[in-house]
Amino acid sequence: MSKLQSKVALVTGASKGIGAGIAKVLAAKGAAVVVNYVSDVARAEVVVDEITTAGGRAIAIQADVAKVADVARLFEQAKEAFGTLDILVNNAGVYQALPIEELTEEKFHREININLLGPLLTIQESLKHFGSGGGSIINISSVASRAQPPGYSIYSASKAGLDAVTGVLSKELASRGIRVNSVNPGATLSEGTKTAGLYGVGSDFEKQLVAMTPLGRTGTPSDIAKVVAFLASDDSGWLTGEVIFASGGLR
Repeated sequence: MSKLQSKVALVTGASKGIGAGIAKVLAAKGAAVVVNYVSDVARAEVVVDEITTAGGRAIAIQADVAKVADVARLFEQAKEAFGTLDILVNNAGVYQALPIEELTEEKFHREININLLGPLLTIQESLKHFGSGGGSIINISSVASRAQPPGYSIYSASKAGLDAVTGVLSKELASRGIRVNSVNPGATLSEGTKTAGLYGVGSDFEKQLVAMTPLGRTGTPSDIAKVVAFLASDDSGWLTGEVIFASGGLR
């Protein structure tokens, strides 16, 4: 039997990239998966189609995780589709290279609202939907939370904050049987990083990151998804409050 058989998972920001990879791996291991997206319904439906064609169960639900009303609707629709929640993966996130001279209130709030407020709102709402047996919350953070690369002050701050949220809530929610862990990817090849021109085009930035990565390559969404699937399963039942760097050794 698949290790996530009969489980229900909600993955935010799952229409592409790491989120899509996570959704597909969780479904392959038996979970029914809610594929959350904010605007790209076509890509979200592609992910759902891939899962259902392979014999899995999935549904796409639109919601902006930085908006309270959207988050409430997201979880209510997920409940209507699949019932009690077992796994929440906070993957939705944005990033932008931003020298301090270019900082604006709008750019600050965009990243903080999605990367940090969003997970707090989804976790808060998820407490109404986990069953009596508890569940697993996995926050997708970033190696940037500790590497603190130049030009990414807001992004690094948002992810460092998310690591702190993981630690605090792992203690706060332990009595409910809810485990909270972070997975922190390093240089990962995905639609988002390719669109941003960071990786996949022989960029100097990619070459620099690969040179800094002991395993000598960029990661893939599948690399991250396998770690998430472990944390979602009972195999990791003694882990909570952990920050796991899925980065090929990059720090």
